[in-house]
Amino acid sequence: MHQAFLLAAQVQAADEHSSGSILLPAWPDLLWGTISFLIVLAVVAWKVLPSVNKMLDARGEAIEGGLKKAEEAQAQADAALQSYTDQLAEARAEANRIREQARADGTKIIAELKEQATVEADRIKVNAMAQIEAERSAALVSLRGEVGSLALDLAGGVVGETLSDDARAAGVVDRFLKDLEASR
Repeated sequence: MHQAFLLAAQVQAADEHSSGSILLPAWPDLLWGTISFLIVLAVVAWKVLPSVNKMLDARGEAIEGGLKKAEEAQAQADAALQSYTDQLAEARAEANRIREQARADGTKIIAELKEQATVEADRIKVNAMAQIEAERSAALVSLRGEVGSLALDLAGGVVGETLSDDARAAGVVDRFLKDLEASR
């Protein structure tokens, strides 16, 4: 291993004596380095650069297309939101209108039912009054006949004679009832 270090030191010493500066390489190295650089630069400019540009252009177009699609989607979403908001406001207005119409209809129905109930109550009242009057009249007629019989029997007992004459009996009964009504 010691020999390898010695050999490396000799090669390095030979290189240092042949070139005059550390910063400036020898002319043949400079020439071959420049030619190699130009060849690599030409290959990169001819083969690699166009494909990189093409890839960058495709990526830019994809990004622009994505942005355009995103803008269109945002516009559609805004339009849908506006439509939904308009429909919601319209539905609320319609619900309020229906509610008010239902209140008005309910009030109208209640008024009609009250009116019908009043008419029905009046009809029942009139019928009841007519029925009461008819029953009163029937009771008066029946009572008149019974009171008349009783009055004739009593009068006959008091007077001591039978009152069989219908005209005379009717007169006595009528006079008795008039006196009875007058005393009330």
